[in-house]
Amino acid sequence: MERIDAGPIEVADARNAVEVLEVLEQATACLLGDEPPDPGKPEKPEQDWFVHPTSVVDNDVEIGAGTKIWHYSHVQSGSRIGKQCTFGQNVNVANHVRIGDHVKVQNNVSIYEGVELEDYVFCGPSMVFTNIMNPRCKYPQRGSQYYLKTLVRERASIGANATIVCGHTLGRHALIGAGAVVTKDVPDYGVMVGVPARRTGWACECGQVLPKFEGTVACPRCQREYRLEGEALVAIPSKQDD
Repeated sequence: MERIDAGPIEVADARNAVEVLEVLEQATACLLGDEPPDPGKPEKPEQDWFVHPTSVVDNDVEIGAGTKIWHYSHVQSGSRIGKQCTFGQNVNVANHVRIGDHVKVQNNVSIYEGVELEDYVFCGPSMVFTNIMNPRCKYPQRGSQYYLKTLVRERASIGANATIVCGHTLGRHALIGAGAVVTKDVPDYGVMVGVPARRTGWACECGQVLPKFEGTVACPRCQREYRLEGEALVAIPSKQDD
């Protein structure tokens, strides 16, 4: 039998191994339904915010660095969320909602379209926002043209189970008591309790309820000073605010 000379045998080297690994990676990606890596495409930046696997974030959503979204929550399309925010369990952020930085939303809160939260706002557990003044199932009012705007200014706090009727503004550093029903605008630093909620006093920027006073007062906790100007509380500038 005639012997056929096949020529010299090629020996695998490191370059062959790399090529084999690339083929295997692409095959694995296809089996898993992933897009195979493209050496010419720049890598996606690492996600710098956290969403629990049980939660859903729709398309066209912006979330700032350091924000955390916990169990069974839903962030809907068009919403914009700032940095270093925390959303507890079962929170719903509706379409086109605007939320600032360092906002904390506790469990079981829905932030409907038409509501805007500025920086450092606190929403207690199970508090309620609304966005329609006179809802009727038979005569639905769907769409932003029907929603009354609710604005919660920076560093305001809303207690557990409170209700904010739509169409009003909660002022800076306002403090809404647990279970209160807010049916009108709230001034800066205003303390609101009851149903319907009434202003019963003033709160310092640090959250301490101020003692009753006339003229000027100093916060017993942080020593910030305030004065009354008509029906408004005004902070007196100090070195710690520089």
